[in-house]
Amino acid sequence: MPSTSVHALSAAACAAAVLFSPTAGASSHREAPFITTAPKVDATDFYMFRSYEPGRQDYVTLVANYLPLQDGYGGPNYFALDPNALYEIHIDRDGDAREDLTFQFRFKNTLKSLALDIAGKQVAIPLIQSGGVSGINPATLNVRETYTVDIVRGDRRRGDRASLTGASSGVHEFDKPLDFVGTKTFGSVAAYETYVAQHVHAVKLPGCALPARVFVGQRKDPFVVNLGRTFDLLNLNPLAASGGTDDLDDKNVTTLALEVAASCLASPRDPVIGGWTSASLRQGRLLKAPASPGHQVGASLEGGPWAQVSRLGMPLVNEVVVGLPDKDRFNSSKPRDDGQFAQYVTHPTLPALIETLFKDAGVKAPTKFPRNDLMVAFLTGVPGLNQPAKVTAAEMLRLNTSIAAKPQGSQQPLGVLAGDNAGFPNGRRPGDDVVDAALRVSMGVLCTLNNPAVFGCASADAPSGGLALTDGGTQTSDARFDARFPYLTTPRPGAQ
Repeated sequence: MPSTSVHALSAAACAAAVLFSPTAGASSHREAPFITTAPKVDATDFYMFRSYEPGRQDYVTLVANYLPLQDGYGGPNYFALDPNALYEIHIDRDGDAREDLTFQFRFKNTLKSLALDIAGKQVAIPLIQSGGVSGINPATLNVRETYTVDIVRGDRRRGDRASLTGASSGVHEFDKPLDFVGTKTFGSVAAYETYVAQHVHAVKLPGCALPARVFVGQRKDPFVVNLGRTFDLLNLNPLAASGGTDDLDDKNVTTLALEVAASCLASPRDPVIGGWTSASLRQGRLLKAPASPGHQVGASLEGGPWAQVSRLGMPLVNEVVVGLPDKDRFNSSKPRDDGQFAQYVTHPTLPALIETLFKDAGVKAPTKFPRNDLMVAFLTGVPGLNQPAKVTAAEMLRLNTSIAAKPQGSQQPLGVLAGDNAGFPNGRRPGDDVVDAALRVSMGVLCTLNNPAVFGCASADAPSGGLALTDGGTQTSDARFDARFPYLTTPRPGAQ
């Protein structure tokens, strides 16, 4: 295929992929009925990209965000993760839609019951801190949150398991920093970031000669979207110039981040990997009295097999692609079973909704079904870009680890669509802008490439395929993020 055709194919596929990050809300916040009852295990975004921190070009960064819509002032308990849950990041190394590597995060919250002497009586304080906080596990921190990370090779429940340990300390339990309570607790914004940096842990990864890094902690929500107007029946002008609304600008999330050598993630036979995150709870729960002082915080006994309740690979799939009756089922499913949801890809409802809402402006949905153009990017990856040598159709992010990272300042927010093959849909970076392109793709921009052999449609099948649609959200870019691991920025403080 001529190089110009390869570029056009890659650009179009990028646009196709972003259909599954449409403008409807944050990437995957509160997207299914059950998950609204369990926010601690609600995955909001998943990122997978070649590291672009200077000197880390041989690594891949994996970021899974959880616990959406955090207000910085949400005390006094703030936003600890669930010690009874299992948080996972899965990697498919051979395109068969099954995990080959799984990183498992487990959390523990230990109550110290800090007390003050009140007229000779030691009385427990009501706050999460008794004074300024700095360093790892300071004496002033009333609840210590720690976590472990295991790597499982093969099936996530039956494979070979080993623990990640500190590269120099050998410990297998790592501290999570306290959320950004406010500048009086930490001294300043800069002091909080110094405190956070102490919680980026260098670790030994069993089976990998190169050390990895891990971080878990609160960060500002990285997703940018005109949230309120989108869910109000697309209460916006999709043909206007892009505006500056970001309804998530004041919200935080909790980030689980890993940086692993690309050579330890990809198979030597194929540089393309697939990735997704999931969270699971025990099937049985028995409420009990709260924990006694000095023990793990909690008010339930958990037992039975793990039940997966959250799943996220490509952004916004469950939020605006999967139909309401199947949202909980999608969250409990595995990529290898994605054939059961195929109709939501081949016959998407978003274009029909857009036509209904904006038909007076002449907007019309594509007319050719099934939408084979979306199947290529959404379920198999793009030939010549990020499709595995052998592939089973399944929903997940796919990354060609042989494509070098672009340094900060040279990344194109539209990724492959703008000629930047290190960006979305070849993985996903924090600064990749998937929103405006999503509206255009949903209305058939791929068909305007007139390549039916690849996409199964032509310009005549997409009357509105050439419209420059927008959600009116703030424009994102790599400049909005840090140039070092874990890349996401300082959370909004509870007080300044």
